[in-house]
Order: sequence, then structure tokens, then C-alpha cells
Amino acid sequence: MDFVSVVIIEVLYAIASLALISAGLAVVFGMMRVINLAHGEFLMIGGYAAIVSVQAGINIYIAMLVVAPLVVGLLGLIVERCVIQFLYGRMLDTMLATWGLSLLLTGAVTMIFGNTTTGISTPIGGFSIGAYQVSGYNIFILVAGAALMAAIFLVLKATRLGLVARGAMQSAEMTSGLGHNPKRIYMATFTIGAALSGLAGGILAPLTGLTPTSGGLYVAKAFITVISGGAAVVTGTLSSAGLFGALTQLTMLASTPVWGDVAMLFAAIVLLRLLPRGITGRFFTRQV
Repeated sequence: MDFVSVVIIEVLYAIASLALISAGLAVVFGMMRVINLAHGEFLMIGGYAAIVSVQAGINIYIAMLVVAPLVVGLLGLIVERCVIQFLYGRMLDTMLATWGLSLLLTGAVTMIFGNTTTGISTPIGGFSIGAYQVSGYNIFILVAGAALMAAIFLVLKATRLGLVARGAMQSAEMTSGLGHNPKRIYMATFTIGAALSGLAGGILAPLTGLTPTSGGLYVAKAFITVISGGAAVVTGTLSSAGLFGALTQLTMLASTPVWGDVAMLFAAIVLLRLLPRGITGRFFTRQV
């Protein structure tokens, strides 16, 4: 029974981690159809923002939950105003521009911090379940992931801001006719997506050592999760994160982390072959 409890916690932790990593990309790609290849670097910069803040004496929770999303949100605002706003509707150009941006950000962080590993300690210790040791920080990530997805759902479903944003993504002309400025909505959406990426990077920073190339570890999993989930931001992300997180974690427990990643990639290939529009393209249609 103890082993089963540990496995359940680890699976839920893997699902929450994928949801956190993918949330910012899901907002930007799912609502705006902008492929942001610098998403991993946004996560990486969020991690560095949290680490630098903690080293400067700021409380670790404020660093992760406030400073990191603010820093990356501001970066996202600058990127949207200087680059992305000129490329809406031009997916290939957006991919090339954000790929170049990812290289620029990696180089800039390398110049500032060097190509060395840095990190911070987890603020929550472990606890025992029978003969097994479980990280208390994994529970925090589980709660943070669930709270984030619930907050995104409530904003999109139950607020005027969410309704206007969803309307602008479906018909910019209609939204403009109702007195709203689509360009401002796009700007706010991209900025919020960037801030969510920074939040995820800050929360995940204590788990592993961070380097300027750490963004590459995140971006592939995030894209697989978002594309496999389909058009729905919350339902799609949760459904694909649930599938891939459980499969990856169970495979890792049975073998090695490498085979866990292989299992995720293979499952994504099969899923997209059977469901080209993603999970919510076939199921959970008309869901947020």
C-alpha cells in the first residue's frame, strides 16, 4: 500500500510538472496560434530570476511566485511589441523569429552567468511513507500545477477579460466592432503567456541545476503536450499532460528516465496519427 501511494504521488507530480511547463505555451499557441520557439528560454530566464532573487536575500516563495513571472512577463511584453506584433498570421516567420530569439537569449544569459550550473535548494524537506522517502516539494508542485490550471480556467470561462480574449482569437473583426482593440488583447495574451512560463521556470528552479541551455530540456515536452492536447487551452493541456505524465513516470519507475522520454515521444506520434487535431479536436470539444 505504501508503494502504491508513492507511485500515485509521483505520477501526479509528473502530470503537474508537464502542466506547469506547458501552460504558458498553451495560452500563446492555443489562443493565438503563435509558435514560440523561445518558450524554453522564457522558462530558463524565470529560473534564473528566481535564483538571483534568492541570492539577493528575497524570500524564495516571493522569488518563485512573484519575481520570476514579473521578469519574464516584462520580457514577453518587449518581445511582443518589438517582434511578434508584426508577424501575426505568418506562422513560419514567427517560428524563425522566435528561434533566433532563443539563440539570442541563450547567448545573453551565457555572457552574464557563464556556462556553469547554478541552483537553489528546495524550501520543503522530504517525508516518509512507510519505507519510502517522498519529496515534500513534489507535493508543492502538484498543488501549484492544479491551482494554476484552475486559475486559467476560471479567467477564461468566468471573467469578461477571458471572454473578450477568446472572442478576439476567434474573430478579430467582430471584437473590434464591439469596441475592443485586438492588438491590445494580443499583447496582453502574449505577455500573460510569457509570465506563466516565468512562473513555471521559477517553481521548477530548485529541482535541478540550471544552465543557459536548460530551455531545450523544456521546450520539446511542452510542444508535445500542447499540440497533442489540441485547441482547448485547459482541457487539452490537462488531458495530454495526464496521459504523457502518467506514461512517462510509470515507464521511468519500471526502467530508466531515457525510456520514459522515449515512451512519451512514441505515444505522441501514435496519438497524433490517430487524432491529427489533438485530443480536444475529437473529444471534449467546445471546452476551454
